[in-house]
Amino acid sequence: MRVWHFSEMPYPHLPDPSTYESIRISLPNSNYDPAIGADLYNRYLDEWMLADDLGLDIMVNEHHATPTCMDVTCPLTLAILARQTKKARLLALGNPIANRRDPIRLAEEMAMVDNISRGRLECGFVRGVPTEILPANSNPVRMSERMWEAHDLILKAWTTHDGPFNWEGRYFHYRNVNIWPRPYQQPHPPVWITSSTRESVAGVAERGYVLGIFLSGHEDAKSFFDIYRQHGAAAVRGGDGSVHADRLAYLALACVGDTDERGLEGVRKIMWYLHSNKIAPHYRSPAGYAAIPSAIRVMRGGEVQARRPVNQASAEELIERGVIFAGNPETVYGQIKRFNDRVGGLGNLMIMGQGGLLDHDETVSNLTLFANEVYPRLKELAGIVS
Repeated sequence: MRVWHFSEMPYPHLPDPSTYESIRISLPNSNYDPAIGADLYNRYLDEWMLADDLGLDIMVNEHHATPTCMDVTCPLTLAILARQTKKARLLALGNPIANRRDPIRLAEEMAMVDNISRGRLECGFVRGVPTEILPANSNPVRMSERMWEAHDLILKAWTTHDGPFNWEGRYFHYRNVNIWPRPYQQPHPPVWITSSTRESVAGVAERGYVLGIFLSGHEDAKSFFDIYRQHGAAAVRGGDGSVHADRLAYLALACVGDTDERGLEGVRKIMWYLHSNKIAPHYRSPAGYAAIPSAIRVMRGGEVQARRPVNQASAEELIERGVIFAGNPETVYGQIKRFNDRVGGLGNLMIMGQGGLLDHDETVSNLTLFANEVYPRLKELAGIVS
């Protein structure tokens, strides 16, 4: 099992949530202090470099028009880390290619990062969450189709080495594609794709890509992983027909303390990310964004959840559901082992080891304890020797 340190580079110095309608899309940037923001950017980069020193891998993402994530471009952040880190795999999860109008630019950017890092890039593609529609000035209809066409175009650009080709698709049109540089890894960097609907998992599995699931809890994660196991390509199966665990990835909030109390205290600070994610209803589901089967289930009442939303649940409840891992090293190891058993095994654990109100010293302690006291046992759990 590989462990990836993740932070959304949040800007938590905000007014009382009761004073604004939505933290995403419409909160004025007059609430941003550039001096504070500059310190935060450099702090978060330092923490990713610490993760590299500790033997953890690194994950970044991007969002737009929101203080919960000041990382507005995966390629730029990874370009910095590609030069400053030495060992860590560098995962972008991910690039919202359904919202970007120039997939070839992204193909070039990711190839450049792959070269600077000497082949340490893991390239994730995402459709983009509903709140990305307005900042991107994009069309919410047929986003999955746009994502897969952009994916096909990027893969062709990465793997075509005999001169220009043209592309005439439904959504993208290029007269002359001939990227320089081409990727360092051949035929191309490993591809990851996230999924939030069951309908989209099969396409990821059939291509043999790594499937990323975020903050869903063990019940939903198992159902998604089981669909992947059913549809996984032959290339990602072992001799007994089972899908390799390294194709399955899960993201949770995590905090390790020297006691259970300190671990819980730390994760409650990270939970600022959940509690502050106030989004106005009219931004949550743009018309045409949801896949038709999902929209039908919602209209029929099939998506009503007995569980409370993560932004309303307690830390203890979220630990039981597998959204959070927190406590002392022994406790956290037990929680992750139980989650691993419940979902049938996974090969990649992405941890939000910093979020919101967790300060730098607390983050350093969290990552150090996780890397030194928990991670070695997770490697043993997965049968990895290093």
